[in-house]
Amino acid sequence: MPTVMVQIPNTPTSADVARLAGVSRATVSYVLNNASAVRISEATRRRVHEAARELGYVPHAAARSLRAGHSRMVLMPAPAIPVGPLYSGFLNELQWALGRLDYTVVQYGSVGLHGDEAARAWAELRPVAVLVPGAGLGPQGVAVLKRSGARAVVTLGPDRVEGAHAVLMDHDAVGRCAGAHLYARGRRRIGVVMPEEPGLEIYSRPRLAGVREALRGTGATATGLPLAPTEEAAAELAARWPESGLDAVFAYNDEYAMLLMRALQDEGLRVPEDVAVIGADDLMLGRLLRPRLSTVHIELPSGRDLAGLVDRAVRDPGGEPEVHTVLGATVVQRESS
Repeated sequence: MPTVMVQIPNTPTSADVARLAGVSRATVSYVLNNASAVRISEATRRRVHEAARELGYVPHAAARSLRAGHSRMVLMPAPAIPVGPLYSGFLNELQWALGRLDYTVVQYGSVGLHGDEAARAWAELRPVAVLVPGAGLGPQGVAVLKRSGARAVVTLGPDRVEGAHAVLMDHDAVGRCAGAHLYARGRRRIGVVMPEEPGLEIYSRPRLAGVREALRGTGATATGLPLAPTEEAAAELAARWPESGLDAVFAYNDEYAMLLMRALQDEGLRVPEDVAVIGADDLMLGRLLRPRLSTVHIELPSGRDLAGLVDRAVRDPGGEPEVHTVLGATVVQRESS
């Protein structure tokens, strides 16, 4: 049988980069690892980066982790709930900011895994930090992650978890804004859309509570309206609207508001004369509707600020967990209310 020779291409090393750039291997390491403690001229940094690109050299993540004593991986479990354009933009900014701090962001799809069970799967990857959206992670899961080497566990949701840093999302404030606005516009029987999508109840319930808080003591009422995200479900709800007596609706977010407003108009109901409509998220598409959609503009936390929190926690893993309450909310009044 003839012998087939297979040539395996040589993998470039940091020594090759150093020779091409005319610097030491230590300088290559300092430059490619973004070491801030060593002063290196911009011209030298440029030569090293150009040499690395020319050779196709990529630093070895595992070797770098061994030298540092920990990885530079920040794990972000993929949200188990639908996320809209607003949250997607926030995630993009966060990933960019972490990249600028020399962290590698990895999104982890954990379909079928929840809470502490999911935490054990995340721990197998040995991330230096974990950012957990939503709810479900408990103190035991935080402990598992820390034992595996995670220096920072940060939750983004409505509640604190013992041992973790917390970025608390105040969804009650979104509901309070919408409820107060509709009441000020003379509406007294307000419907609040409750999306029938798994996982969204941790956001929709506080928003309904916020509307009721805004109406407390006024004699006005807020009624929860379950709604699936389909045209058929919206049409069924709109067909029952006249018998409900409701004169306004806070539709959870702009996407549900657009869905329901179209169905109400198809039933011959006038917006805002018969039904005032307000959404949330301030999506551009809402400005293109007729009537233009009133909305609650939501200020999410800065991706840069959250990246800074992760970096502080990684550098000082024994520090007290930080707690930040965020999610500013203001009404943008347009024609639909």
